[in-house]
Amino acid sequence: MRILLAEDEVSLARAILKIFERNNYSADAVHNGEDAFEYISTGNYDVAVLDIMMPKMDGITVLKKVREQGNQIPILMLSAKSEIDDKVLGLDSGANYYLTKPFDTKELLASIRAITRSQTAVDSKLVFGNISLDRATFELVSPTGNFRLANREFQMMELLMSNPHHIISAEQFMEKIWGFDTDAEINVVWVYISYLRKKLLALNADIQIKASRNAGYSLEEGK
Repeated sequence: MRILLAEDEVSLARAILKIFERNNYSADAVHNGEDAFEYISTGNYDVAVLDIMMPKMDGITVLKKVREQGNQIPILMLSAKSEIDDKVLGLDSGANYYLTKPFDTKELLASIRAITRSQTAVDSKLVFGNISLDRATFELVSPTGNFRLANREFQMMELLMSNPHHIISAEQFMEKIWGFDTDAEINVVWVYISYLRKKLLALNADIQIKASRNAGYSLEEGK
């Protein structure tokens, strides 16, 4: 899952990003409302966390513009304002949840799970061949064993298992998992593909990650 965080307080944004990364979410941060709207409009995010008080465009305006586009991405609003009227305005404008600062880390993560639950409840465990990927425990499992995947390993395997037989380009992996502003080189995708192939081999998987020349990677049956 990829999260967009829009928070103008840079130190707080960094702290929240670390929380997300420790919990196997990929996340990007922007620090003003105009950037938040542009990033959300790319369609590259599964959930957005918006501060209300931001420069260039406030969070409520971003929220309204996103909903006017017909975009139903789950959105969590953050605000130092705790008045009922402020919460009502946020929810009536299309927010899925409203969290008041300061907040507890557990509450933030529970809120993310809550607003994305309708999307993931049915398929919290992805299965292809004799391999399953548990989104709750981040474990890759076969009848012979299991591995708990690291953050980006998990994100890549989730993308592959959500789209079996579908070719995913290295550029798509970079955009979805590393983000637009990454300093990582594109060959990092191959490195992580190699990690995952070794784990599948160790698990005696009856599926494989196939490379299609100049196109990308796909998950296919067979060893």
